[in-house]
Amino acid sequence: MRKQFCDAMAARAASREMVFLTGDLGFMALEPLQQKLGPRFINAGVAEQNMVSVAAAIARQNMEAWVYSIAPFCYARPFEQIRNDIAFHNLPVKLVGNGGGYGYGVMGPTHHAIEDYGVLLTLPNMSVYVPVFDEDMSLVIARAGDSHRPAYIRMGRGEPPKGYSVPSYAPWRQLTFGNGPVVIVVGPLAGTYIATFDAMPIERRPNLWVVTELPIEQNPLPFALLAQIDKSPSLYVAEEHVRHGGFGSELILHLAEKDVAVRRFRYLCARAHIYEKYGSQNYLRRQSSLDVDSIRAMLEAC
Repeated sequence: MRKQFCDAMAARAASREMVFLTGDLGFMALEPLQQKLGPRFINAGVAEQNMVSVAAAIARQNMEAWVYSIAPFCYARPFEQIRNDIAFHNLPVKLVGNGGGYGYGVMGPTHHAIEDYGVLLTLPNMSVYVPVFDEDMSLVIARAGDSHRPAYIRMGRGEPPKGYSVPSYAPWRQLTFGNGPVVIVVGPLAGTYIATFDAMPIERRPNLWVVTELPIEQNPLPFALLAQIDKSPSLYVAEEHVRHGGFGSELILHLAEKDVAVRRFRYLCARAHIYEKYGSQNYLRRQSSLDVDSIRAMLEAC
């Protein structure tokens, strides 16, 4: 999604008082944005806490401040500064973390971002965007950039099946249609399920939904999704995030508060930070049973 992100930011920079700060990252990817912004493109170096505090000061001066880094260095290392300087003052700084989830698989747990949006959504005023497809980036940048709230964008890579026609952007989208259970996924992981679900007989084919914006209170569940949950024997949630603080727990609490009954709940999530061996993002998804074979086996067993 980096190219689409760069294109969207470069287009936005033409009409905005924008300042972009990067933690010594973006080589061979963000040069068009650097050329567009000139001195307002700042390499803050490997000093993420300072970078976030500077961004807060820039936002306080009514300029549009963006912060970019590898995801864990964007939210984990400078968490105190995000909390104290940005969230507590409701400053509209936009944090962009590249390689969400297990995106930097072989780099190990220091580079994984599997507790990111759960941690950040504990802070006041924070919004989270998890684009699903490359094509989502332009509208995600527009929606996050136009918001008066601080925001975190978890950036990965679009993974739709070949030849797939990407649906128009919305906070909630239904990607497959059938008479089977409801499956709700956060972010790009949903794209890996589409082809397998579409190949299933319609009587067993899941209704696959994907959510892109959190928290739920900002974009309540669509009526069509609520109706499907009400009729479905099972509700599945899959997210490349740890159980604690994830979307799954937020969803169940939200449904309980709305008196929406769930007959049976199945949850797929990132199981661990530390493994005996590390590999690609797909390899680590398999270790967490987030891959398409694992969810298909779970669906067939029920």
